[in-house]
Amino acid sequence: MNFALILFVALVVTGGIWLLDALVLKRGRHQDVGEPLLVEYAKSFFPVILVVFGLRSFLVEPFKIPSGSMMPTLLIGDFILVNKYTYGIRLPVLNKKVVQINNPQRGDVMVFRYPADPGLDYIKRVIGVPGDVVEYRDKKLSINGKPVSTENTSTYSYVGNGLSFITAMVYNEQLNGTGHSMMTEPGKPSVFPPQVMDFPYRENCSYNAEGEGFVCKVPEGQYFMMGDNRDASNDSRYWGFVPDENIVGKAFFIWMNFDNFGRIGTTIR
Repeated sequence: MNFALILFVALVVTGGIWLLDALVLKRGRHQDVGEPLLVEYAKSFFPVILVVFGLRSFLVEPFKIPSGSMMPTLLIGDFILVNKYTYGIRLPVLNKKVVQINNPQRGDVMVFRYPADPGLDYIKRVIGVPGDVVEYRDKKLSINGKPVSTENTSTYSYVGNGLSFITAMVYNEQLNGTGHSMMTEPGKPSVFPPQVMDFPYRENCSYNAEGEGFVCKVPEGQYFMMGDNRDASNDSRYWGFVPDENIVGKAFFIWMNFDNFGRIGTTIR
């Protein structure tokens, strides 16, 4: 569901009714006759819709985390806020950038429209920016030939698909000098080659047939994304790169989780 489009239509309809009444209908209405109910509703809802549309389009947009692909950073049920202007100002609905501000950086947690189905919003971590050579082999990440620093910090247990109990190894991973948590499951391959789709710039990637890993060079205007729950994430390893025009914004804050109130007010990093 394109909620931005729904808001835009509601804004145009309520504003149009209000304007039509002010310029045309009101002049022909006797002063003792009250406003039609439709006009009253339009005048009441238009300012509210305008504020919501403006905030959501240019400042912040709320999202709910539906899957565990970003554990342990983000949990199922987290309600998050996404900064809409960090990466530039875009026209609502069209999502066309009109003002350039910043570019996504390695390590950012970013919301974007899924390239294979732009009607779906995904959230992953930026691993590779334009021009980067990303290599992930035997669960070890390298960027432009340099291994990314990781340090085992703990374990994380959760119930996976099919009610299976999973215990993963948690690491502190350093990207652009900033640490974040990610985790892997012992015994799982780095990638499942049969699940790799035929995506744009597929020729930029080379996969090992045994699932030991892959190497991808990120094209201009594209980004390589991975989930922090590396072995339970459907990400750029399988469906390719995220084009700049698909970017929604940078996730920065958890404002609610009805199953875990302790997560309220957590900064996303």
